[in-house]
Amino acid sequence: MTKRIKMIVPVPVPAPALQVFAAQFPAQFQRPDLSVEFCCAARGGSALDSVYEGTIADAFCLDAGLQAEEDGFSAVCVNSMSDSGVAALRSRLAIPVLGTAAPTYHLASQLGRRFSIISMWDRWNWLYNKVLAETGLSARLASVRSIGVAPDTAELLSGKEDIVFPQLLDAARRAVEEDGADVLVLGSTTMHQSHAFLQEQLDVPVLNPGLVAFKACEALLDLGLSHSKRAYQAPRQTIDQVFRTEAACNAS
Repeated sequence: MTKRIKMIVPVPVPAPALQVFAAQFPAQFQRPDLSVEFCCAARGGSALDSVYEGTIADAFCLDAGLQAEEDGFSAVCVNSMSDSGVAALRSRLAIPVLGTAAPTYHLASQLGRRFSIISMWDRWNWLYNKVLAETGLSARLASVRSIGVAPDTAELLSGKEDIVFPQLLDAARRAVEEDGADVLVLGSTTMHQSHAFLQEQLDVPVLNPGLVAFKACEALLDLGLSHSKRAYQAPRQTIDQVFRTEAACNAS
C-alpha cells in the first residue's frame, strides 16, 4: 500500500509554485510505495522575514497538518528551514512529523565537524538561530553566508541562475576557505535549484534540505518510528475548529 507524505510550505503560494517546490525530489529518489503531496499554509506572510511572520506560520502550518492522520497520510513534513509548527503538530498527531532544518543540521554534524549555511537573505538568520538552539547544534555552525537577495516564493530561482548561482558559489567558497566549514547547507528549500551546480563545483558535501527531510521521513516510515508522545504530549482536548470560526472581540 502506498504511504503518503504531506509536505507543507509554510507560506501561501500559488499552485504553480507548489510544482516548483515538488521538483526538489528528482525521479531517482522517488519510490512507488511513497507519494508526496504538497500543500501550503492558508494564510500568512510571504517570506518568513521576521519572528512575527514565523509565529503566524507556526499557527497555519498547524492548521494545514491537523487532519493529516485522519486523511490517511503516513507522515507530515514542513518544507522550510523554519521548521514552522513542527512541535505543535507532533503534539497533535501520532504519525511522524518532521521539519526540514533539524534533520539537515543533524546530518551535517555527522558528515563533518563544522557546517556553514549558504543563504539568500540575512533576514532568515533568526530562523537558523531558532532551530540551531532547539537542536543544541549552535556550536557546530561555522558561519552563515548570505548573498543579500530577497527570495521569490513563486518562481524560486528560475530565470535568475546566471546572476544568483555565481554569488552562491562565491559565498560557499568563502565559507569553506575562510570560515572553516567542511559541510555546506542550503539555507532554504527555495534554493534547491542551485544544489547540483554547487555540488559539482565544491569538494565538500552540500546538503539540499528539502531532499534530506524527505529521506528522513522515508527512513522513519521504513523503521516504523515516530516522535515520542512523552516529549510531545497530546492535548487533553482538541480545538481544531479555532481555525475555522471567526472569533468576535468586543471592546468594553
